[in-house]
Amino acid sequence: MRYLLMTAGLLAGMAVQAQDLKTLFVELPDSLSPLLTKVNREDFGDFLESGMRATVKDRFGGQAEMMRLTADYLFLKETTASTVEMKLLPVNDSVKVVCCVQTYLAPVADSRVTFYSTSWEPLPQESFLTPPVADDFFASARDGADSADCRSCRRLADMTLLQASLSATSDSLTFVYSTPDYLDKEAAQRLRACLRPAPVAYRWQQGRFQPLVQSGSMLYSTKTTE
Repeated sequence: MRYLLMTAGLLAGMAVQAQDLKTLFVELPDSLSPLLTKVNREDFGDFLESGMRATVKDRFGGQAEMMRLTADYLFLKETTASTVEMKLLPVNDSVKVVCCVQTYLAPVADSRVTFYSTSWEPLPQESFLTPPVADDFFASARDGADSADCRSCRRLADMTLLQASLSATSDSLTFVYSTPDYLDKEAAQRLRACLRPAPVAYRWQQGRFQPLVQSGSMLYSTKTTE
């Protein structure tokens, strides 16, 4: 209840804020953009509008490149080991939120999904997404998996790593189980044999990401995000 009240209070003041992601990104607070200055963020849009490669030097001399920037989506290669995706999503006719996916490659991909108001106030994730857990990625016995062997394989994975991706062209979010990527080749092959063949897919509906479901179980879409 506390989270719902806090979210309602933040959303109530959002309708008057700018709701174009290009503009919102330029106004990103320094606390949420420690590597890039406001001038950097403005330059990305200018370069893309001029048909140029959108690369800038960050505060510490590193290179960042904006791969795509539209009114409701962006994909940024922030460093050689991290990316940022953002998607502007409607809560109702007048209010939108920003979904941000930060992915770190260290060296295995692992993502963090956060939500913000259009004034860059943090919003509780649970108001907009119930993220998948490891069990959602594993095939069940009815899918033809050998349960004993899969139980043995799962003991090889002592952590859960998930790579999330937003779609540039639809209001969808997918998660891939990236844990096998940090195991040795043989262990990774055994573990992947126990996984479902496609990522866990969500679709933005009625102001939150809803898992694609069928008969009460998670449906694993064969369509990946753009």
